[in-house]
Parts: sequence; C-alpha cells; structure tokens
Amino acid sequence: MTPGVELGALPRDADGPVFAEPWQAQAFAMAVLLHEQGLFTWPEWAATLAAEIASAPAIDDPVDGSAYYRHWLAALERLVVARGVASESNLAGLAAAWQTAAAATPHGRPIELPPEVQSAAKQ
Repeated sequence: MTPGVELGALPRDADGPVFAEPWQAQAFAMAVLLHEQGLFTWPEWAATLAAEIASAPAIDDPVDGSAYYRHWLAALERLVVARGVASESNLAGLAAAWQTAAAATPHGRPIELPPEVQSAAKQ
C-alpha cells in the first residue's frame, strides 16, 4: 500500500488530504482510468478541462478547491458523452437517482442506488 493511503481514506501527503472530499478523488480516478483505457488522450483531456473552466461563470472557489473538481467532473461528463459512452439524459438520470438515494439514506450509512438503476448504468 502507498504510504499515507489507507483503504477508505482520502489520499494524504505531508500537508494533509490531497482531496477535500471523496467524490473529488473518485472523479480524478475516473478520468485517469478512462484515459488509460484509451477513451481520450491526455492532451484531449487537458483541452476539454481548460474549455470547461473557461466557459464557466466566474465564481468564488471555496478553499477546498471544489469548484475546480466540479469543472473536472463536467469535463469528464462532456468527454463521456462525446465518445458515446453515455448520453446526457443517462447521466442526468443517474444524478437524479443518486440525489434521491442520498436524501433517503440516514446519516452515516452508505448511499446505495436501487438495483435497477445499477444494472441500467452498466449497460
């Protein structure tokens, strides 16, 4: 195991957590994995991320850097749709299902999507 990384914990360096929230680490990992699988080149990724940042309205970026990772996620969604891996409506449906599941999940419990949503997402 990598020093400073525990299963289920956020990666850390000497200054503390590398990511402020687990979703940021997951978005980062998804982009790296999809690049490694050949869905896009790293220059394509960088150009898409830069375009996403440039097209976004100026907002105050919280200290945790979450605005940057929202751009990261939007760029990832843009590439996934452009490559035909998922449609915008599929992504919107998954986001809505996730929000519904999160709202119905007691604090401290894992959020789980219904089996029918999980199976539809794998298709």
